[in-house]
Amino acid sequence: MPSEQLDAADPLARFIDRFAPAGDVVSYLDGNSLGRPLRVTPERIASFVRHDWGSRLIRSWDEQWMARPTELGDRIGAAALGAAAGQTVVGDSTTVLLYKAIRAMLAARPDRHEIVIDDDQFPTDRFVVEGIARERGATVRWVHVDPALGVTVDLLADVVGPDTAVVLVNHVSYRSGYLVDMPAITRLVHDAGALVLFDLCHSVGVVPMRLDEWGVDVAVGCTYKYLNGGPGAPAFLYARSDLLPSLEQPIQGWMGAADVFAMADGYTPASGIRRFISGTPPIVGMLPLGDMLELVEEAGIDAIRAKSLALTDYAFELVDAWLVPLGVEVATPRSAESRGSHVTVRHPAFRAVVAALWEEGVVPDFRNPDGLRIGLSPLSTTFAEVRLGVAAIRTALLAGA
Repeated sequence: MPSEQLDAADPLARFIDRFAPAGDVVSYLDGNSLGRPLRVTPERIASFVRHDWGSRLIRSWDEQWMARPTELGDRIGAAALGAAAGQTVVGDSTTVLLYKAIRAMLAARPDRHEIVIDDDQFPTDRFVVEGIARERGATVRWVHVDPALGVTVDLLADVVGPDTAVVLVNHVSYRSGYLVDMPAITRLVHDAGALVLFDLCHSVGVVPMRLDEWGVDVAVGCTYKYLNGGPGAPAFLYARSDLLPSLEQPIQGWMGAADVFAMADGYTPASGIRRFISGTPPIVGMLPLGDMLELVEEAGIDAIRAKSLALTDYAFELVDAWLVPLGVEVATPRSAESRGSHVTVRHPAFRAVVAALWEEGVVPDFRNPDGLRIGLSPLSTTFAEVRLGVAAIRTALLAGA
């Protein structure tokens, strides 16, 4: 079906115009790295400066800001995670929250010393794990994976055992787009007596999940990709309610204390999810996230997933017709149950191709050594954009870019 007909039939087409114009960009295929801003966000920020900060000043902490990290966390939980209130908090970066989570989970299994992680996870995850292992005298158990796929239950079954404390898994692989079997992995890890931590950076906002129902222990994700929070937007952390009392996060700060204004001599952590807050929450950085959550709530995560699958199906169709004959290799699983919302293709010329495309207003991204990612953010991406972008990749390859 032509892209025009697909866009005309798209039940989520009404959301496209809610995003700010993208200047000279004619095809934005990198929403899996940085989501586009909304039209309402500039006025939201201006109003914040005029009123919430400019007029109410410090009074806004009592009036709204103190509750913002957990209020936004609850909205993310309800709209995208399948999580009841009181288990999700917004603040810090993904890296810092991964550190807090792994340290807390490792301490919650004092009789175990191994952290399990695969060798193709995002660099931050691997670097944080290696640092904690050195710091705490833990052992890293590496799972060797096919970079065109990702972590499977069978692969984990070979390494998870009585010494395993924490298993860290990317829900969707940043490189291949492979979607892991979250409930099955959770069961495997629990059967071994260990705890599981999922990195949701490439899945939150586009892949429905049911963290509470599946018994997931802890999850961390960013908000600047499919949740369009903007560059440097704070990340979020989910921790299962019955596990929370046993998790002592390592960066003790005043905002995570049971009584923030007691100015007490000793540290007593908050009883709930606030214990994972350390310093003053990044209130300004949370503003665009709130706007995007309104769209996710209105559209519904299941409808967003349906369009994500339709967009990736269309991308596969174009890639097969236009790029595969030019020597391009598809590096993303084709089955709907095994892919997220980006399609990765490989070719030795893609580093130069991506650089050339950016100059033309066509924006996919490149991942070393030879991967081009077509990132499809359902609420802001049209089928016409996908067609134009893949056509531009073909033209650049034929031109020897």
